[in-house]
Amino acid sequence: MKVAVVGATGMVGEVMLKVLAERNFPITELLLVASERSVGKKLPYKGKEYSVIGLADAVAAKPDIAILSAGGDTSVEWAPKFADAGTTVIDNSSAWRMDPTKKLVVPEINAKELTKDDKIIANPNCSTIQLVMALAPLHEKYKMKRVVISTYQSVSGTGVKAVQQLENEIAGIKGEMAYPYPISRNALPHCDVFTENGYTKEEMKLAREPQKILDDRTFSITATAVRIPTAGGHSESVNVEFYDDFELADVRKMLSETPGVVVQDNPDTNTYPMPIYAHDKDDVFVGRIRRDETQSNTLNMWIVSDNLRKGAATNAVQIAEYLVAHNLV
Repeated sequence: MKVAVVGATGMVGEVMLKVLAERNFPITELLLVASERSVGKKLPYKGKEYSVIGLADAVAAKPDIAILSAGGDTSVEWAPKFADAGTTVIDNSSAWRMDPTKKLVVPEINAKELTKDDKIIANPNCSTIQLVMALAPLHEKYKMKRVVISTYQSVSGTGVKAVQQLENEIAGIKGEMAYPYPISRNALPHCDVFTENGYTKEEMKLAREPQKILDDRTFSITATAVRIPTAGGHSESVNVEFYDDFELADVRKMLSETPGVVVQDNPDTNTYPMPIYAHDKDDVFVGRIRRDETQSNTLNMWIVSDNLRKGAATNAVQIAEYLVAHNLV
């Protein structure tokens, strides 16, 4: 199994290699790929050092699987080139997510849709993944009508530059700015760029991607995405209106029995999900589960996950594992 990790020197790429090693993914030949300025750089993997190669060399090597975490522009240009060479691409950018000819996959929910013909597979947005992990079993039972979500997203979702900005501001150092304002001791209602309708791209991803993953456009989602000064882990306040009523005990039981979801919900002991506990874990944590007392058939909950792991690297590796297990590559 020849595997290429594109964007290996980046923040997600680094976690990708960590997850591949932890899960002992069956690699016989590993290609670490990055932009030309990183070619020749040495990176460790499972006790060995690998030299970074360029994209053209990676395509020519015809890997079985290429996991791309190098941004949308790179994916638009290079994913088709890998696919044409017979490689199955798992792409972490937003480039292919809403393309009607490409699958948008969270393995626990819709991996069964994958076939050998799917040569470019889209990995959903980090905030979307943790959201649908909790919503999917509830939607199946109670049928969602409308979802209102506010996110509290860590600076790691923006990248290394943003993490450095936060660290500099905490240390009182002037440096390069990833955001238009300070992020330390602040909250920016501004994730990604603004679109014509006044929403950001991040908010529109949250509105549209769950419908595609769940293959259902009968429910609607409206979102507000906020960047907060945490180094890692995204949190979401979620209000879900269902067509059918529910019992809270049934909701907790259903979520606790969902693979990849952990319920942390006990107000008596101050037990609830937080980014500090989700760090470096692959699960999606759900708590503050309670009925919305202002409206019938409506639930409030709080969802937290490590955005670099289940929100990016782990989900991509799980897709690759499914492909291998089902002989789709």
